[in-house]
Amino acid sequence: MLGVLPLDVAGAIPVLWLALGLLGLALQRSPQLIANTLFPLGAFFSLLLASTGLWALGEGANIAVLPLGLPDLPFHLRLDPLSAFFLILLGGTSFGVSLFGAGYFRSMAGKTLGLLCLEYHVFLASMTMVLLADDAYMFMLAWETMALSSYFLVTTDHAVPDIRRAGYLYLLIAHVGAIAILLSFGVMQGGHGVGAYTFDAMRAAQLAPLWSSLAFLLALFGFGAKAGLLPMHVWLPEAHPAAPSPVSALMSGVMLKTAIYGILRVTFDLLDTHQWWWGVVALALGLITAVFGVMFAAVQGDMKRLLAYSSIENIGLLLVGIGLTVIFHVYGKDALAALSLTATLYHSLNHACFKGLLFIGTGSILHATGERNMGRLGGLIRKMPWAAATMLVGVLAISGLPPLNGFVSEWLLLQAFLLSPGLPNSYINMLLPVAAAVIALAAALAAYVMVKFYGTIFLGQHREPALEHAHDAGTMERLGLVWLAGACVALGLAPVFVVGQLDSVTRSLLGHGLGNAAQSWMFIAPVDFERASYSPVYFLLAVLGVMWLTYLLVRHFYHGRLRRGAAWDCGFPAQTARMQDSAEGFGQPIRRIFEPFFKIESELPTAFDAQPRYHGRSDDRLWFLLYLPIARLTEKFSGWVSLLQHGRIHLYLTYTFATLVVLLVFV
Repeated sequence: MLGVLPLDVAGAIPVLWLALGLLGLALQRSPQLIANTLFPLGAFFSLLLASTGLWALGEGANIAVLPLGLPDLPFHLRLDPLSAFFLILLGGTSFGVSLFGAGYFRSMAGKTLGLLCLEYHVFLASMTMVLLADDAYMFMLAWETMALSSYFLVTTDHAVPDIRRAGYLYLLIAHVGAIAILLSFGVMQGGHGVGAYTFDAMRAAQLAPLWSSLAFLLALFGFGAKAGLLPMHVWLPEAHPAAPSPVSALMSGVMLKTAIYGILRVTFDLLDTHQWWWGVVALALGLITAVFGVMFAAVQGDMKRLLAYSSIENIGLLLVGIGLTVIFHVYGKDALAALSLTATLYHSLNHACFKGLLFIGTGSILHATGERNMGRLGGLIRKMPWAAATMLVGVLAISGLPPLNGFVSEWLLLQAFLLSPGLPNSYINMLLPVAAAVIALAAALAAYVMVKFYGTIFLGQHREPALEHAHDAGTMERLGLVWLAGACVALGLAPVFVVGQLDSVTRSLLGHGLGNAAQSWMFIAPVDFERASYSPVYFLLAVLGVMWLTYLLVRHFYHGRLRRGAAWDCGFPAQTARMQDSAEGFGQPIRRIFEPFFKIESELPTAFDAQPRYHGRSDDRLWFLLYLPIARLTEKFSGWVSLLQHGRIHLYLTYTFATLVVLLVFV
């Protein structure tokens, strides 16, 4: 419409989501109406938000000041290419998740569903406002609303003590991170008065290198706590399994990316100077986080905990890309900085799609079987073909296999390492090849984890008799699964288009883009076509051609000469599901190789046990070395403080009198 700006539409969508949430609360006695109408309508608003982000991607910055807030502290909104990209990520992912949620939440009780509808849409609205905020006040208000709404969503089933504990841990770390973010804004504000709380004032501030470094480190810690970076990761494998599956999909696919958005906003937009060692810190922290996440994912038996640790691994890869971008940007390697930032943004979008797909897929499995333990699943490909087919796309994508989307972003990131020239810092020159090798190791282990994940759930025989009664996803659930699976395919087959759209983001942050990365509509060459190029369309055609040729050879040359017979049973004529590889068996090699990093508790049977039983548990050593001592110290300190409170009025009067005396002495 004439005169309507992208910011007008993007700013109206959170209001519409809030209205939907309040309407759901009013209609809490009509759960079918909420599921069949409000959630699909919320999905439509998500699609509208993604379209608005795509519209604004090539536009300049739209700015608005709202007549809301406090006196002399109005809210400022800004829609620029960076926020537009993350709006596309948020809208596109939440569209599929909300469609799935319309079917998933249908079975919930009326009162619970009405409240959940409010919390769910407040969560979406708050994430949108985080991306649109253009001042510290608006940002922190939206950030805390996002944390509180997601906390209530995590504790939906609050009658379970473990879920309450998971929610408390999540909220605690979220608030610690929020304090660090607020301090970072305070450093960038620099004590320049009330008006300096806007992002425009922070952009214009000339900070000394020491204060810039302090602001960066505080932002890295604060946003890293929300993203799940080591060692602030402990909430993530607890909260994700506790939340309903659509909520887990939004938290992993979208909410973690708001933290990546925050790091990018502070580092490349609000801070005007950069130090090379910022990139080294981010790169090293990202590598450790990536290997740690995939290593713990490999030994998990709970499918949602496995996906949660996999999210930690992918967040580590994103931080590696950010660190590499800082290093190249400081040393004036503009093309390589644009390449690594493009890979980071591309992988953010890819991870939102395939991790959202896998989480809602596990929701279908939970609905169908009531099981989350992979050791009790198996053979579901025959009972749940829709879920199996779409989740296979997600598994192949997250494993980094061409021609799907996960391969493109990881390939671009590795190209940034491999094509990097000699930098004027010998230590960084030694670090980059090692970092590239660690990235390759993490990618290989991620594929190993996904073989375990998909194989133990869908292949083989049923491990429990109750699985015979499993059912496939419903109609709305299938639509959500197909949407996200289709996004994985589309993003993998159209890298030239995606990179072209990301060019506006890299130019706005770095002043440089890839530009000529697309040699044609089918080939992408990050730096030089002769050194490295990739065509997903040709790759797909080659794979399909080999499959068709194999079919023709078998059909025409071997037809009629085949003899069918029973498969070799390895000497066991009565095979059962107990003979299949279990989730624990898949993880055993990783557990042995990386044993020093795990706190392992195991119970092994002996030859004389009448009922042999095996039990194994691999815990995070950081929890016992770092967080438990802090918790015990806090508990002890709280006990000391409680000694001051006896409920006696004369003691409180004594405290007051002593305080007045001390003030008189020192004043």
